[in-house]
Amino acid sequence: MDRLMGLLRLRVRRGINLAVRDTRSSDPYVVITMGEQKLKTGVVKNNCNPEWNEELTLCVADPDVPVKMIVHDKDTFTVDDKMGEAEIDLKPYLECVKKHVDVQPTGTVISRIQQNRKNCLAQESCIVWNNGKLVQDMCLQLKNVECGEVEVQLEWINVPGSKGL
Repeated sequence: MDRLMGLLRLRVRRGINLAVRDTRSSDPYVVITMGEQKLKTGVVKNNCNPEWNEELTLCVADPDVPVKMIVHDKDTFTVDDKMGEAEIDLKPYLECVKKHVDVQPTGTVISRIQQNRKNCLAQESCIVWNNGKLVQDMCLQLKNVECGEVEVQLEWINVPGSKGL
C-alpha cells in the first residue's frame, strides 16, 4: 500500500426515496468500500427515507481509488437485496485540499462540481471552506436501481507524519 495521505471522514446523512424491496418498505444500510477497506452503516428498519447520520473514516493512500457505495436491504432469512450503488471520484475534492485554502472566510465556495454522466451527482455539489475545514456535501443518484438518492458529506483530516497532499 502507498503511504497514507490522510483520512477522509464520510458522513452518510440520509437516503431519499429508496427502492422498496420488502412488502411495503425496506430495511436499508450502506456499505462503503475503498480499495481493501470496507465499512457499513447501521440498518434503519422499515424506511425508504432513512436518516443514518453516521460518520465513517477511510484511510486515503491513492487518490485514483474511488469510494464505492452500495445500499442494501437487510433481510432476515434470505440474502440481502441490493438497492443501488454509487461511486465518488475523490480527485476534484483532493485538488481543493491541495490548494491549502485555509485562510478563507467560513462559507467560501472553493469549487463547484456539475453533475454529468461520469459522476453520480444528482445535482451540483460545492466544496466549501467551513469553520476551518474543507467539506463537500453531495447528493448521489443511485445506479442500477429504479429510484433513490443518498446524501453524504466529505471532510479531509490531515494526519501528522503522513505524506499529505
